[in-house]
Amino acid sequence: MTAPKLVQGYEVVIGFETHAQLSTKSKIFSRASVAFGAEPNTQACAVDMALPGTLPVMNIGAVERAIEFGLGVNAHIAERSIFARKNYFYPDLPKGYQISQFEIPVVQGGEVSFFLEVGKETVHKTVRLERAHLEEDAGKSLHEDFIGQSGIDLNRAGTPLLEIVTQPDMRSSDEAVAYAKELHKIVTWIGICDGNMQEGSFRCDANVSVRKPGAALGTRREIKNLNSFKFMQQAIDYEVRWQIDQIEDGHAIEQATVLFDPDTGETRAMRTKEDAADYRYFPDPDLPPLVIGRDWVERVKSEMAELPRVMAERFVNDYALPEYDATQLTQSKAAAAYFEATAKACGQPKLASNWIMGEVSRRMNAGDVNFETLPVSAAQLGALIARITDNTISNSAARQVFDGLWNQEGEVDAIIDAKGLKQINDTGALEAIIDEVLAANPKNVEEFKAGNTKALNGLVGPIMKASKGKANPAQVNELLMKKLG
Repeated sequence: MTAPKLVQGYEVVIGFETHAQLSTKSKIFSRASVAFGAEPNTQACAVDMALPGTLPVMNIGAVERAIEFGLGVNAHIAERSIFARKNYFYPDLPKGYQISQFEIPVVQGGEVSFFLEVGKETVHKTVRLERAHLEEDAGKSLHEDFIGQSGIDLNRAGTPLLEIVTQPDMRSSDEAVAYAKELHKIVTWIGICDGNMQEGSFRCDANVSVRKPGAALGTRREIKNLNSFKFMQQAIDYEVRWQIDQIEDGHAIEQATVLFDPDTGETRAMRTKEDAADYRYFPDPDLPPLVIGRDWVERVKSEMAELPRVMAERFVNDYALPEYDATQLTQSKAAAAYFEATAKACGQPKLASNWIMGEVSRRMNAGDVNFETLPVSAAQLGALIARITDNTISNSAARQVFDGLWNQEGEVDAIIDAKGLKQINDTGALEAIIDEVLAANPKNVEEFKAGNTKALNGLVGPIMKASKGKANPAQVNELLMKKLG
């Protein structure tokens, strides 16, 4: 593992708390809808508004999604967990406390692994999870500056959340973003969260501190509600520089909650950070312990789709792919399905991987295209790769065929014929071209025979030109070497 990169002589330490909104149709303790975009306060029932005499009732769908997440990250799923009241007072929290889990969370431990580019090296990184617990979301304060008034929208109050907490294992903003992307992939892959960051379905809080190498952990500041990977990186980088400057100027870091302003690129303090004791947790008397039997876990496991890490392992074993390729191809279900269909169509899984991670990805990144809207089907890409492996076309010609497929000019063989891209594999025809080139370039022949291997390039180029790029390069080299002795 590469040593952590130091910033101005300091080691960066980052931990994450991520709120994933669970994909249930109703709230965690009531039957009110969680659909996004409704008019304010039209999806808040008596339970959400904490009216007297109301009691919470656990949403079984939220529990099953927590179990799925635990299975997805190799965590321990507690057979018995309890809910607590987390006491704090904000206008958008009607009860004056939030129902959450504290002492015994439903998901304990686990890990998230990913690949990271460090310079020219590809590094495998694993972030340990501390826990994931169920809780309810608060409402939302709305500030209407143009009329000088504020209001409360309780539609979000009671929305089921899974709060996923890591150990402080990340050492740079690059690692933090890579972790967040991998976690986002996991929760969307298994379908427990839609991952929509703009709508607040996947919200990340980064706990950032700095220290001298080998020293105790520094005082952390929590950057709240990071809802884009770009802003996440910018916020962490700014916070690291700010903390180092403060320490170098002789100031102590005060534990605080901060917000990131994308317009200024700066973080600003929102409030002094509370510790667990400040919330005065105690068991919620209205909710019994959550008991999850092993048979329940096994049933959920049997109904789950193949997990991305399991699929990546299968790609390594079944298709002989490098671990890096397998991980990249399982970034989404659509990408994995496209690869498998392509590999089966051409029988060349590594070439399929190279094309998908190379030319296909480049085209997708250049335009507003994803695997669901890709103009080149897996069957077409498979047919193209098959024409490379059977020496019908060269690699350079294959890119021209791919252009034709992308522009929907027809099928592979029709494009090859229309553009005249078939390789010349006829030995007699190639020998005739080679003999002409050798006769026209005696100096290159003499230099090659004298030991200058670079002189061969001065022969291959004219041969390919004479064949209009259609000569089979491997066959050309073989015949050339034979004729040159």
